[in-house]
Amino acid sequence: MSGQADLSRITLHVTGMTCAACAARIEKAVGKMDGVAEVSVNVALERAVVLLDAKRARTEQIEARIAQLGFGVRLLNSDDGKSDANSGEEIRRSRAMFLLSLAFTLPFFWAMIPHHAASSSPWVPELLANPWFQLALAVPVQFGFGLPFYIRAYEALKNGSANMDVLIVLGTSTAFFYSHYLLFHPGQVMMGSGHHSPYYFDTSTMIITIVWLGRWIEASARKRTADSLSQLYAMQTDTACMLTPDGERQVPVDTLKEGDLLRVRPGERVPLDGIVAQGTSAVDESLITGESMPVKKRKGDRVIGGTLNSSGVLEIRVLRTTGQSTIARMIRMVEEAQNAKAPIQRVADKIAAVFVPAIAVTAVCTFLYWYGLGEPGAAGGALEKAIAVLLIACPCALGLATPVSILVASGRAAQKGIVYMEGAALERLHQTDILLFDKTGTVTFGAPKVTDVIAAEGETQATLLSKLAGAEQLSEHPLSRAVVDEAERRGLRVPDCGSFLAVPGCGVRAEVHGRGIVAGTRRWLEEQGIPFAETERAAGPLRSQGKQLIYVAVDGRPAGVVALADTVRPTAAPALRQLKKQGMDIRLVTGDHAAAAKAVAERLGNVRYYADMLPDQKLGLVRRLQSQGKRVTMVGDGINDAPALAAADIGVAVGNGTDVAKAAADVHLLKSDLKAMADAVRISRKTMANIHQNMALSFCYNALAIPAALSGHLAPWMACTAMALSSLTVIINALRLKRV
Repeated sequence: MSGQADLSRITLHVTGMTCAACAARIEKAVGKMDGVAEVSVNVALERAVVLLDAKRARTEQIEARIAQLGFGVRLLNSDDGKSDANSGEEIRRSRAMFLLSLAFTLPFFWAMIPHHAASSSPWVPELLANPWFQLALAVPVQFGFGLPFYIRAYEALKNGSANMDVLIVLGTSTAFFYSHYLLFHPGQVMMGSGHHSPYYFDTSTMIITIVWLGRWIEASARKRTADSLSQLYAMQTDTACMLTPDGERQVPVDTLKEGDLLRVRPGERVPLDGIVAQGTSAVDESLITGESMPVKKRKGDRVIGGTLNSSGVLEIRVLRTTGQSTIARMIRMVEEAQNAKAPIQRVADKIAAVFVPAIAVTAVCTFLYWYGLGEPGAAGGALEKAIAVLLIACPCALGLATPVSILVASGRAAQKGIVYMEGAALERLHQTDILLFDKTGTVTFGAPKVTDVIAAEGETQATLLSKLAGAEQLSEHPLSRAVVDEAERRGLRVPDCGSFLAVPGCGVRAEVHGRGIVAGTRRWLEEQGIPFAETERAAGPLRSQGKQLIYVAVDGRPAGVVALADTVRPTAAPALRQLKKQGMDIRLVTGDHAAAAKAVAERLGNVRYYADMLPDQKLGLVRRLQSQGKRVTMVGDGINDAPALAAADIGVAVGNGTDVAKAAADVHLLKSDLKAMADAVRISRKTMANIHQNMALSFCYNALAIPAALSGHLAPWMACTAMALSSLTVIINALRLKRV
């Protein structure tokens, strides 16, 4: 980690990439530059992420190198994502190029009708069959609309690599220049096998037109995959209502500082993370945490930037500025996960790197075979089959198989409040053998709550809890706060407290409405001559469950016992049952004593548990399980969980856990509902299945199509159409993940 301390991370928007070979070419060229530690290029996102030593390499040098390769490039700033995610420039350009190219290609389609008509042929103007007229139509298509392919192919070959553009240029140029040669040397005209004409101007124009159609469809489909990220960007507000000594003032959110006071009215989005300083309202956090119901907020509660204020007016004190807000960090993490390559993607990249040269050689061999043996001397037919091989085998679908699936899945996960820090975490999570859950704050609420009230004779639960709350209201102890909160939750009146004395480690002594209240440990009260033998028979089972007990006496007489515990979250048990069904071995890890751990483990379905575990012992447990060949995922929220989170195969930070825990984790659950953990595993499994489907589709497509092209059963324009459809199939299959 120390080696990367001095590295800077830049994100570049790269246009003009068409397949995995383009990404590999950029990575190879930029990776060789002095000062570049790491580079990752994502075709689906059109992003390049570069880690560089700012002392040895500058951003301008990186941009210049990518531009030399023939790609458009610009630096992405933190504010660029919103416009970039919604950009339709590529769609508009591809559509315009397709429509213009189609206008020049339609006459060729008309001229082909008689050769495919079953009976009577429709009328076709003689002009359309004139080779000089066909040349006039083909030139603007080949060298106008096809110029971008020539430029990118030249840049690729100049840098010692080949991509899809090389295949397109080879195929179309061969058809065009062969036809051009025959046009000026009529004595060399030879009919190709099954072809209606010795000229192939129609082949070159149709290929370029179909490629532009494929680019248009693909750009439109890829834009749909960015919808989830666009929703996150849309949650960021540009202005906020700031409260100043002179009154309200609308200010840009970027100018706000920590501690500024904001007013948020019903129907408005919370501009930034903060704490409620005044007011009560229900806030819709569904797009951030996945919580379906609005969450009630009152003074002292935290609110998340980007959430929607549903009812009352809130005054909020800013906690985090724009770049550090939850929504900004969430967007950053999602983008990083989408940019980072999963290990399976690197396999596809290696295949794509050798695929294009191999296909070029195969096309040459195809021509030689058909010209020499298959149809001796039929140069036209041999050429047609070689062109089909060139076009059918482009690895576009293979290059898109992984990044498009990860792009859609990580966006969908973000909608559910799940952020994968990198693509590798998305790939590995479902492979977990043992799932370790921290107890306090993860499986439980992390704060004590009243669970039982045992009232002695002459008291009721309500009167006992009311008196105890009156006595405890001046104490800052967590147990005291839990008692007061429970009384308020039940709608009980909390009486005023007169004299008050807190005895550390023992309890409190107070006067409430003239009655002397003593509350604390049983030993302390019995030392003062207050017996609890009868009450203990009812309280004993509660102690065995690991609950903490407050014994209460009123005017020197036993009044009852109040039990408190860190209660299990209501969604924890169902979530863990779901994870068990997914094949996970669930275990509980806690620093609490065995009785408390056992009680929680029983509530969760008698899962295996480890009690009295210090941070180093949690770390040792993870390593011990890993040494047994197990893949371990650790789920926690505290500083004491950080070592285990970092050591585990996958670390998962939950809810509003500490920054240390989040930094050590590979996955971040934005809410403390453990159903999100089950969702995270399910999305991981579905995503990997989707990627494998995409790769299988790509390989099956080539396995079926290449032999068809080699045997002469696939015309070049059909091969080009099939190539575009294969990429579209992969994208459509990936989009199914939006429904996970």
